[in-house]
Amino acid sequence: MFSGLSAFPLTPMTETGIDEAAFTRLIERLAQAGVGSIGALGSTGSYAYLSRAERLRVAQLAVQHADGVPVIVGIGALRARDVLDLAQDAQTAGAHGVLLAPMSYQRLNDDEVFGLYEAVTRSLSVPLCIYDNPGTTHFEFSDALHGRIAQLPKVASIKIPGVPADPVAAQARVMRLRALIPDHVTIGVSGDGFAALGLNAGCDAWYSVIGGLFPQLALGIFHAARAGKPQEATRLSDRLAPLWALFAQYGSLRVTATAAEICGLVGAPSLPLPLKSLEGAARQQIKAILDQLHL
Repeated sequence: MFSGLSAFPLTPMTETGIDEAAFTRLIERLAQAGVGSIGALGSTGSYAYLSRAERLRVAQLAVQHADGVPVIVGIGALRARDVLDLAQDAQTAGAHGVLLAPMSYQRLNDDEVFGLYEAVTRSLSVPLCIYDNPGTTHFEFSDALHGRIAQLPKVASIKIPGVPADPVAAQARVMRLRALIPDHVTIGVSGDGFAALGLNAGCDAWYSVIGGLFPQLALGIFHAARAGKPQEATRLSDRLAPLWALFAQYGSLRVTATAAEICGLVGAPSLPLPLKSLEGAARQQIKAILDQLHL
């Protein structure tokens, strides 16, 4: 479950609620593609914008329609009490694992983050993935803190942000972290533009935004890297460079939501206000890229 391609779909919604039919179609699409796992309620799934009841419903739908594919459910929240409640909800819904980012309004310190993971892992019956996403949480894990948390029971994976662009430096970064964590804890790369680099450098998993919408594209990159074909993985990733550039410019969530709307996979609007999908020239640019890639 914490190796292979983990695909993170959108949670399409309007201000009146979740578009359950569209979300179900996205989950079934991923299951049919043969992804390794499905990451419901990640950042791409807009977890921070949903109520507890909405998050429980999304978790239930994901498990019900995943056709046996393992489902990992995001449980991040500002307060530890709420994280514990969300962890219980995810387990009740049948999640196979949970994903936890240290969300904050007041900046957290290392001991506070460790305490959060310590409290949550004591209550879990399913494995946990550490979600290292400084771009949204504004908390930066040190390798030493990763090593400390990775010793806790139920910790099974670390979702790291993009690796260095130099392949040698990327491999050194992965090896440095791996030396500090137990053998059973996997390392998964995120930041889709860095995925080929991370996989070629030895990451076990790819926690993928684009995989949640176009799983076959992501699977092609993943399988090339796993087959020992780093140049092919890099070539396939470089083919998507225009998308990666838009991710960097506008944020992967806005770009992915816009692409999903253009392709008719979700209705418009599909993001929780005040977030909006892209319009005007940016939307036309995304459509041109999708046409070029025959998506």
